[in-house]
Amino acid sequence: VIHIYFLFSFFSFSPPTCEAPPNVRIIHSGHACNVEEDRYTERVYTIREGETLELVCLVSGHPRPQIRWTKTAGSASDRFQDSSVFNETLRISRIQRHQGGRYYCKAENGLGSPAIKSFRVDVYYLDDPVVTVHQSVGEAKEQFYYERTVFLRCAANSNPPVRYSWRRGREFLSQGSDKGVEIYEPFFTQGETKILKLKNLRPQDYANYTCTASVRNVCGIPDKSILFQLSNKTASPTIKLLVEDPIVANPGQTVTLVCITSGGEPTPVLSWVRNAEGLPKKSVLNGGTLTIPAISTEEAGVYSCVASNNVGNPAKKSTNIIVRALRKGRFWITPDPYHNDDNIQIGREVKISCQVEATPAEELMFSWLKNGRPLRSSERMVITQTDPDVALGTTNLDIIDLKFTDFGTYTCVASLRNGGIPEISIDVNISSTTVPPSLTVPRGKSPLVTQEGDTVELQCLVSGKPKPIILWSHADKELPMPDGNLQTESYDGILRIVNVSREMTGTYRCQTSQYNGFNVKPREAVVELIVQYPPAVEPVYTEIRQGLGRAFSLSCRVLRAHPSRVLKYEWKLGTRLLTVGQFDTRDETEYHVRALNREGYGAYTCDITNEAGAGRCTFLVTGKAFAPEFYYDTYSALWQNKPSVYGFKLQWTQMNPNSVDRIMAYRLGIKQTGQQRWWEQEIPMEGNVQRGDLITYNLTELVKPEAYQVRLTPITRFGEGDSAERIIRYSGKFHCNFEEEAICMFTQDKAEEFDWTRHSAATRDTKYTPNTGPSSDRSGSKQGYYMYIETSRPRQEGDKARLLTPLFNVAPKNPYGNVATNPTYCLSFYYHMYGKHIGALNVYLRQKSQTGQDSSVWTLSGNQGDRWRQARVNIHPTSSFQMVLEGVRGSGIEGDIAIDDVTIEEGECRDPPPNNLRSLAPPTAKHIWQLCLSVLLASVSHRR
Repeated sequence: VIHIYFLFSFFSFSPPTCEAPPNVRIIHSGHACNVEEDRYTERVYTIREGETLELVCLVSGHPRPQIRWTKTAGSASDRFQDSSVFNETLRISRIQRHQGGRYYCKAENGLGSPAIKSFRVDVYYLDDPVVTVHQSVGEAKEQFYYERTVFLRCAANSNPPVRYSWRRGREFLSQGSDKGVEIYEPFFTQGETKILKLKNLRPQDYANYTCTASVRNVCGIPDKSILFQLSNKTASPTIKLLVEDPIVANPGQTVTLVCITSGGEPTPVLSWVRNAEGLPKKSVLNGGTLTIPAISTEEAGVYSCVASNNVGNPAKKSTNIIVRALRKGRFWITPDPYHNDDNIQIGREVKISCQVEATPAEELMFSWLKNGRPLRSSERMVITQTDPDVALGTTNLDIIDLKFTDFGTYTCVASLRNGGIPEISIDVNISSTTVPPSLTVPRGKSPLVTQEGDTVELQCLVSGKPKPIILWSHADKELPMPDGNLQTESYDGILRIVNVSREMTGTYRCQTSQYNGFNVKPREAVVELIVQYPPAVEPVYTEIRQGLGRAFSLSCRVLRAHPSRVLKYEWKLGTRLLTVGQFDTRDETEYHVRALNREGYGAYTCDITNEAGAGRCTFLVTGKAFAPEFYYDTYSALWQNKPSVYGFKLQWTQMNPNSVDRIMAYRLGIKQTGQQRWWEQEIPMEGNVQRGDLITYNLTELVKPEAYQVRLTPITRFGEGDSAERIIRYSGKFHCNFEEEAICMFTQDKAEEFDWTRHSAATRDTKYTPNTGPSSDRSGSKQGYYMYIETSRPRQEGDKARLLTPLFNVAPKNPYGNVATNPTYCLSFYYHMYGKHIGALNVYLRQKSQTGQDSSVWTLSGNQGDRWRQARVNIHPTSSFQMVLEGVRGSGIEGDIAIDDVTIEEGECRDPPPNNLRSLAPPTAKHIWQLCLSVLLASVSHRR
């Protein structure tokens, strides 16, 4: 099916308020229990845990504001998962308690300050209550005998605060109902718990006790109860561990821990915990038995069995699992400490030390070999071992009065008693060539110049025998090394840095460690690293829109570079060289265009170069016009005057129209959503479009109820500019909530004694009439607006105020010439009639074909209470019509009447009208063709 679109009635004008800063309102839907205002006039949205939260941010302003939702938490610092939501609707399914807090909607469009509104969400919940039992201090024993005092404590997590009640069997307990029972709340936990104190236990106190937690059915949350049976056998838990302490195991061994209850009523529940960490993922838990298959050293630690039955304190017993291991074997050589010489010499003492980390430390054993043969302690070869409980396991071999025959290879062997763990062997060679280390930096390796992104190697040459481990660190600043540690170990003296960055420029220190070398004063050297990088420039990329014949300048600025001596700059347009030069003392270069021609459009580049490379500024110079900005605040943009089609008043402004050549036309494209084919038409423009000009184009013959995608593209001498798109959706509904000052084109009947007043509860003065009128708008907001009649002096009884809706059109007959049927519309509105002097609220239908004959369709009088109520009534107009809302002043000043949220939509009211509604005409047979409601648009084409 191909639909032809007739597009007509084009005009533009410049209202002073076309561009407007953003304005924000938040409305709610979803499953709210209650919405109210707190004393700071902030709206509070109450919702039950697990329900769906839905908040909608309604914005106005032009250009169309950008919307962002953010949150600050209530009780905990809980951010959005992605910190913010960038659309109008915030929806959280199955909301949880931690998601309560204050939600903010922020709208900004570059005009004025951003508009921000907040909405506090209070999540209600009630957890199952828990009863714990304790005996009075100083009298706790294994069982509760007579003449003992017992405390039953009931607690439940909830929001709002919970209320507790107690029953003994079927008997409700209250303070004073039984002299042997006392009920109270501890001062420091008021509202969080309720304690039942049984003084000097009596036989009748051994019974079933029920604690009921209630939040008074708010949000439909039911009460929750727990039963506890108190008897003379009630006792706190006791347990036994059927394992040794500690448990020593080899890696890979299966370890089983068994915990059993030895007492407690009710039967205790057993659980296992490990230090402050969780249990190993591969562990198997079966009741009180915990099995850890193939245990590793990382799974060692203290494991605790905990038994709880809510009587007294939980019972806890622990055991330590030790997994045997040997790690980190190291050695060092110490020359004779009594001589100021770091060299090993014949006739002097030398000490060889060997260190190993062992678990358990008390099982560590050392032995020494010389050239592969066992070595025993003697007067000249003294073997000692440190106490492993005091320090890490270390063994020392002191060679007294070193002789030539003592030269050789000494081996330190570390093992654990009872075996099962591989030994660690460390070889140390003592000879005439065993000399202390020295460090030097190779020639040409400092300073070391490299470029950002390269891989660089810093090198220190180490001599001596044995060669020690080299430690690299920053010499000029306290910063971690590239691997994240303050020191990096190297066995060959080379520090390798991959993908070096400019921040790594600096001085690095290499120094010897005592490990695997001489235990002497560390030797050290420094290496300077210089990282060169190409110039960083701004702007990296920018778009410049210019019209033909105009002059403009381009500027490229150097932010930082190393070396800072810049060699040259080079300007190009595409591949065509424009100019080159060198920097002097300035840090920027400019290129000037005196008069732009068509060949001057394109990408301009400026390359600024040093030894490390080039930084580039790119400027895209184009004559494309900016995108138009659709105007979304058009009042009654949609209208209907035929049965099956509708029209739409499309409005927009032009973003920065003077930045390029004059906009000669707009290309308008339109298609049904979901279809592929676009229909296009050019809209010519006369004169110059100025910033803020509101341009209007009426779209007609749009098929109901289809939605359409509209695309708008400005055209200049350069060609097509940027496009903007929006969706047009059909709605057969008129709605007004009086939030805008234009009040939806409602008008006052000046023939009556006084007018309706637009107001909000936040600004209304109730000093003289405190017992009448609403305290908020229909949605519950003190900031929201409504219309009301002020009945204070000089108003007299019987005075009338009439408010008229816009004029709505009705097609006189269906297009096939059949007998016309009266279309049906539903009028609904909210009214507030509170006060002892309330007069009457009347609604009339005024038709164009019945001049001077308003027909009554609804009336109500008298005090209806301090609340908003909804009225609905079916109307059957036969020609263009208006609705008249008439407020009549009663006998006194406490007679304010208010209305809000007026709606007129096609079709009958979905719910039957209340008894006080009267229909203008009796119901007729359902008409074949549903005729269309439209707002009569007094659109007169004119030039600005």
